[in-house]
Amino acid sequence: MMNEMSIEKLASELLTVDRDRLWNSLMEQGRIGETEKGGLNRLALTDLDRQVRELFIRWCTEAGCEVSVDQIGNIFARRAGRDNSLPPVMTGSHIDTQPTGGKFDGCFGVMSGLEAIRRLNDLKIETIAPIEVVVWTNEEGSRFPPCMMGSGVFTGQFDLDSTLAVCDSEGVSVGQALQSIGFAGERPVTGHRASAYYEAHIEQGPVLEDEQKTIGVVIGALGQKWFDLRITGVEAHAGPTPMNLRHDAGLAAAHIMLFVNQLALDHAPHGRGTVGCLELFPGSRNVIPGQVDLSIDLRHLEAEVLETMVQALKTEISRIEQQFGVSTELKPTADFAPLAFAPECVAAVRGASESLGYSHLDIVSGAGHDAIFLAEIAPAGMIFVPCEGGISHNEMERADADDLAAGASVLLNALLASAGRGA
Repeated sequence: MMNEMSIEKLASELLTVDRDRLWNSLMEQGRIGETEKGGLNRLALTDLDRQVRELFIRWCTEAGCEVSVDQIGNIFARRAGRDNSLPPVMTGSHIDTQPTGGKFDGCFGVMSGLEAIRRLNDLKIETIAPIEVVVWTNEEGSRFPPCMMGSGVFTGQFDLDSTLAVCDSEGVSVGQALQSIGFAGERPVTGHRASAYYEAHIEQGPVLEDEQKTIGVVIGALGQKWFDLRITGVEAHAGPTPMNLRHDAGLAAAHIMLFVNQLALDHAPHGRGTVGCLELFPGSRNVIPGQVDLSIDLRHLEAEVLETMVQALKTEISRIEQQFGVSTELKPTADFAPLAFAPECVAAVRGASESLGYSHLDIVSGAGHDAIFLAEIAPAGMIFVPCEGGISHNEMERADADDLAAGASVLLNALLASAGRGA
């Protein structure tokens, strides 16, 4: 019969993952596609992607999981439960990267899910419902647009056939790439039921580090509205053309950029406004720009406020047309509604953080994640951990091993809360 001390020790062990094993798994997968600066260049459906997929499958098979692949290449590793007729509790993320990506974006979510299963195996814990770890295809969208492709097809946001026909810059289609790496699976992509979905992720922002908190309890995700704006003026010689007689598309673009920034500041703390792409024509130092193409990214947590921001942008563009004698064409390119994660999943994450004694903070995701699509078909939640300087999508992306283990431990407890503990 266990004494009180051993019972307390076992209870503590049930709540935490193996820190070193999680870190070593992250570092081992991080050697596939490693860059000279210590980051990753592992684009979706390349041979490097094949290699890390095969490593993941080997690890999951060794952990006793049943592995299957669907028609868009999503990988599902299922740990059986006591009642396998129940829908699984799912967790996962992605293992493709940006061309200059890091070792933690996406990969942490996948490896923490695997570590949760390994830890359950260590402790011989049976869950009532099965647990499924998923690798979602092409979350980044770097090689094939759009982003969050695999989860989008799984949840019915994207059509399978049209998605398979999408081509990269070399003319290779998604379908051809899946065939070439051996991951054109047979499993139907109709999203099977899930009782819950959790995704652990580095924050990709500076808030947790700034607030000195270990866990971000993600309560929702910002809505996003993206646009391409073309401003057309008149290109003319920079010397002979007086300032008051110009139709300077570049100057008009500069005013739009300043307005987008101020628009977000005026709707703090959840407002975001970014011009990430800018192209001037003809691009000569002594020619007044006659055409400018730029992207505009507006975000907010509240749908009504986001729409208010969009209308303010359109009003400002009309004013700019008059002030600078230019014409404009505004084209919507993406529209994601704001999302509130399921209260029961948020409560599971918050409760696990408190039980484990980790400092935590309610936080909003400003980026897109597979969890946003999964929330359309199942209760969903996310767990954030800090990353150094808030830097991500960068080879200098860094995260602390203790913080990663804390996030994975919260995930483990959340999975147990949703799947139910059998024995």
